[in-house]
Amino acid sequence: MAESLPKGSAIVYRAFGAADAATVALRLKAIALRRGLKLMIGADEALAVEVGADGIHLPERLVSNAVRIRARHPTWLITAAAHSPRAARIQVDAVVVSAVFPSNSRSAGRPLGPLRLAQIVRQARSPVYALGGVSQSTAARLLATGVVGIAGVEVFRA
Repeated sequence: MAESLPKGSAIVYRAFGAADAATVALRLKAIALRRGLKLMIGADEALAVEVGADGIHLPERLVSNAVRIRARHPTWLITAAAHSPRAARIQVDAVVVSAVFPSNSRSAGRPLGPLRLAQIVRQARSPVYALGGVSQSTAARLLATGVVGIAGVEVFRA
């Protein structure tokens, strides 16, 4: 799937402690370099350093680490997940708000819907990407919300 992303996109690799995390991340880094993509590592600063990632993606529960990470890695992109209006007001390079629509993801919460998403975007201090249930059939419903882009899995499947 990473091979088909448009230039300028970002891959977020969430290893979840996998034994082969460095191997997978290095493969993704090679794809990112070849295709003009960014590689973000989910919640693992050490792995991001090890593989020369472009930045880190923090879950909402770890967003307080953003200032400390920025101090150590001033050139990194730092993004964060947000599931509430309060969380979307954090200051990072971008916020990924979810779940917008019903999702097949086991971790997806109750969907916000486009109207609630638009309210969150207006309150956010960072650019907002929409995640959760975003597909070819739902993406058009995001046009008026103010999001700068979309994040997802299903939307990028051919």
